[in-house]
Amino acid sequence: MRAGGTVDALTRLLLHPEHEGGRHARHLALRSGQSRALDYIRRVWASASAAVNDSTTVESRHHAYEVLAALRDRIETTPWRGERGRTALRVLRAHLNFAEIAGGPLHHASERQTAEEAGISRTTLRAVYQTVLKPRGWLRRLQVGHGREGSTWYLANGNSPCGMSASPSRVRTTQYPPDPALEEWPTPETATAADIDSTVISRLMGHDAFTHHGLGSSALMLIGALHLHPGQSVEELVNSSSVSRATTYRTLRRLALHGLVQQTDQTWTLTPRALEGIGLPAHAAQSTPGGTPALGWDALADESGTSGTAARRKALHVAERAAYRQALERCTEHRSKAVVIVRDGHTVLVPAPRADEIPAPWCSPDGTVLDPATGRPAADWRVATDGRLILITPADQRSYDELAAAHAQALSEWESAA
Repeated sequence: MRAGGTVDALTRLLLHPEHEGGRHARHLALRSGQSRALDYIRRVWASASAAVNDSTTVESRHHAYEVLAALRDRIETTPWRGERGRTALRVLRAHLNFAEIAGGPLHHASERQTAEEAGISRTTLRAVYQTVLKPRGWLRRLQVGHGREGSTWYLANGNSPCGMSASPSRVRTTQYPPDPALEEWPTPETATAADIDSTVISRLMGHDAFTHHGLGSSALMLIGALHLHPGQSVEELVNSSSVSRATTYRTLRRLALHGLVQQTDQTWTLTPRALEGIGLPAHAAQSTPGGTPALGWDALADESGTSGTAARRKALHVAERAAYRQALERCTEHRSKAVVIVRDGHTVLVPAPRADEIPAPWCSPDGTVLDPATGRPAADWRVATDGRLILITPADQRSYDELAAAHAQALSEWESAA
C-alpha cells in the first residue's frame, strides 16, 4: 500500500484464479455474486489503509528505539482507570518488553508467554485484548501463532477510539457505565493524564505478591507513581496513578502495614529499601541483580496466600504446550484413532494406518477397498489420493453447492476463532 497500490489493483490480484490469497474472495463471488465479493475487498482495503496510517515506518534500529521510548512515555502518561484498565497496563507493558527485545514495535509473543510476563491468567488476558487494548488501538495481532511460533503483534500508539459502545437502549440509563471497556464511571477525582514509572511495574507485576488476591494492580500503580515522584499527597497520587481516592487510601494502608511506604505529614514516600525487601532491615533485605525484590516479596506472597501462583501457572502452560505439540505431531504423521464398525453382526476394528502402512491385500487396482474377510469390494470404503484409507458416510454424498456452503462456513468459523 505504501508502494502506491490501489483498490482496483487489489481487486484484480485477489480475483485472479492463480492467486492463493484470493481464494476467499473468489469463493464469495461464486457463492453470493460479484457485488458481495467487491464489497468484501473494499472492506479489506479500508481496514488495511487504517492499519498503515496508524503504523510508523521504522528506518533504522536507532529510530526503532526512539519509537519505543515515545510509546513508553505515552503509556506512562495515559490514565489506566479501573481494575481492567490497570490489568490492561500490565499486558501492554509485557508486550513492550517483548518489543524492546525484538528491537521494534513488530514482535512475536504467545498468549501463555504474555500471561506469565504480566502475572495474570489467559482468560483475563483475552478479555483485556478484546475489550481494551484492541478496540483502543494499542495492539494489533497481524498473524495468529501456530506450532512453535507465537502470534505476530504490532504495538500502536493507542489513538484509535474505543470500539466498545453501549447499545442505544441502555446509554440513557443510569445503570450502565459510559465506558464499558474499563467498567467504570467517569470521576472528577482522576486527571486526564497520569505519571508513573512503568519499568518498575514491569519488574514487579509477574511476582506472586501482586496477583489479584495479593496486593493487586492498584499497589503496582501507587508504587510506580511514588518511585517516579516521591513525596506525593493522596490528592496527587489519585491524579498520577489514576486510582480512585478510596482505593488509594485502602492500598496505602496495606502498603504501610507491610513497610513499603511511609507517611510524613501529608505526603507519602516509598521506604528506603521498599523495592528490595518490603521494609526489612538492611542486613536482611536481598535483591536480584536486576533490582527486583527477592525474599521480601516471597514472604508477602506467603502471608497473602498467593505463593506459588506463578509456578502453578507456568506448569499448566508447560503441560498445555506439550499436549498441543503432541497433537501437531499426530496431525503431521496422519495419525488417528482406530474405527470400530459393525458388519453382519460382528464388530470389526479397522485401524487408520499411514499411507505407506495400508496392507496391499486391502487395495484393488481400481482404487476400491477389498474386505479382508470376503475378498470382495467394500462399498463404503475408499483409498484417498494420498493413499489413506477413508470411510464414505452418507454425509459425504453431497452436491457441489452443499460442499461449497460447508467450506464457506468452515472458513468463517476459522476466521472467527482466529
